[in-house]
Amino acid sequence: MQAEAQNIIIKKLQELQQRIIANIESSGQSASGRTAASLRVEPNETGATLYGRRAFATLETGRKPGKTPYQFTRVIWQWIVDKGIRVSPIDYKRQASAKWQPMYSPQERGELSLAGAIAHKIQTEGTALFRNGGRSDVYSNEIPRTIAEIKQEITPLLKAEILQTIKINN
Repeated sequence: MQAEAQNIIIKKLQELQQRIIANIESSGQSASGRTAASLRVEPNETGATLYGRRAFATLETGRKPGKTPYQFTRVIWQWIVDKGIRVSPIDYKRQASAKWQPMYSPQERGELSLAGAIAHKIQTEGTALFRNGGRSDVYSNEIPRTIAEIKQEITPLLKAEILQTIKINN
């Protein structure tokens, strides 16, 4: 019975995982796909657990203002590139010479400038999602549904096991 219950839990968590991934994509929050790819179901002794990356909850809550991770501007820069956001290039005023070569292309300078501005805004005010109160359509609405489905499928198994135990003891 325990193996059958565990299989039900694993199956339902995998279905939950797929619905969450679909919600991430339909909400337009997917840039690189790393958050959706981080979701995984791992069996354990009591059933299974659905894991995601550490910042997974920010899909619904957003990010509050304050301290940010190391090289946060570079993280935002990668997000700009992953999202395909078009940015105006910023040319250098200084001319390249034997003594000095530019570190970034004009396009990269434009992207870094925007990334710096976005990072500063998030550090001081939080993300727009946080400022607007968050959302509940990525995973919060899916969890109660999954719990109800698991209960519905496991309850008959538990009843049958209890009845079997009572018959054996009589």
